[in-house]
Amino acid sequence: MQTLRIGAGAAWWGDRIEPARLNAEAGDLDYLCFETMAEATASAAQVRRRRDPEFAGFDTYLDDRMQAVLPGCLARGTRIVSNQGWINPQGAAERTVYWLRQLGHRGIRVAAVSGSLITDRVLGLADRILENGEPVASLHSQLVSAEAYLGAEPIVEALRAGAQIVMTSRVADPSLFLAPMMFEFGWDPLDHLLLGRGNGIGHLMECGAQVTGGYFADPGFKEVPDPWNLAFPIAEVQSDGSAVITKINGTGGLVDLRTVKEQLLYEVHDPGNYITPDVIVDFLGTQLRQEGPDRVHVSGISGKPRTATLKVSMGCTEGFVGEDMFFYAGPGALRRAQLAREILLQRFRIVGLKAEDLRIDFLGYNAIHGAISPAEPEPYEVAVRVVARTRTREEALKVGREVDAMAVSGVGMTGKRVPHQDRTREVIGIWSTLVPREEVKPIVTYLES
Repeated sequence: MQTLRIGAGAAWWGDRIEPARLNAEAGDLDYLCFETMAEATASAAQVRRRRDPEFAGFDTYLDDRMQAVLPGCLARGTRIVSNQGWINPQGAAERTVYWLRQLGHRGIRVAAVSGSLITDRVLGLADRILENGEPVASLHSQLVSAEAYLGAEPIVEALRAGAQIVMTSRVADPSLFLAPMMFEFGWDPLDHLLLGRGNGIGHLMECGAQVTGGYFADPGFKEVPDPWNLAFPIAEVQSDGSAVITKINGTGGLVDLRTVKEQLLYEVHDPGNYITPDVIVDFLGTQLRQEGPDRVHVSGISGKPRTATLKVSMGCTEGFVGEDMFFYAGPGALRRAQLAREILLQRFRIVGLKAEDLRIDFLGYNAIHGAISPAEPEPYEVAVRVVARTRTREEALKVGREVDAMAVSGVGMTGKRVPHQDRTREVIGIWSTLVPREEVKPIVTYLES
């Protein structure tokens, strides 16, 4: 195979489903890859499972996504690689088998890649927290989950064993796209030049529509055609690791040198040393060429040998947040909001709110830039957002109670919403560490529809 067509199916858990369906039906793809995990996904899933033992532990939109793309992928022979397994890839694979059978497809092999969860071992494997240098053992009482970033190799193993669909837990985002290249082109896992190129293409693809005009538009400066109809990207990859980034004709958005450059540097702290489990990517020699409308050729990415360690994300409990909002509009809205802020500060003192952090922001006025926000123009309407971080849920509940009181014991013309939703939530902090690569053992299991 000289050209491999790989399409994106998601860039995060809450991403749109219709562009994935379109790629499956009209993208003429060899592979469709879904990335639905963020840094906090595994920890949040663990917290939810503690509250709800019935929670399946995999992507809550898996049913919707599989129903949308399976018909097109099966008709075309498109393989699916996805990290929708979250903390239960076996469950995600079993659910996928269920949908395959519902659609009348028997004999389809589905693989589950696990082994990334090392919660029970991380304190004995890791030394220091990367963010502050403190011992990892200091997180013992707060630790909820610890998940190592796996690379592409276990996915390649599954593809080599005939899996048509691969469901994984935590796998580094670019690795989801790299694995099909390694399998189809026969790349050696230690060939850092080819893996650097493939991982670089995977990085361009992992954020989905961000390379096709999503998160790019700025009216008057950067125009995006039909942004309501953005397509997810497709990479036409050659066996030497070069590729063309494109999208389905007739869809909204655009692929040009600007969108590709922005995504190339997105979340890259050091373009010469972008560390992944498979390889260290070097973007410094990247060459981009516009080949035609919505077609950008990418070459010149390089790589360096992979590290001896794997990164681990550790989710830890860090208390609770209490949050609510109320509103003012018309002349004097800012003055009323400022008085409301003073009232709340005093009332929090009266009720003895124990907050590690407290913010009262005026949305649309100073909520983003805080004290450096310009003092003008006078806003016509103000939303007052009140949020406190506390050690206990009981303390966090005080925020909503005092905000409720503003409805009748506050400032004139206060607009108060009825609190139909929970105004407190548990906070999961994310810390990082490194563990020896050989201590993390991926596990691949197989099912058949």
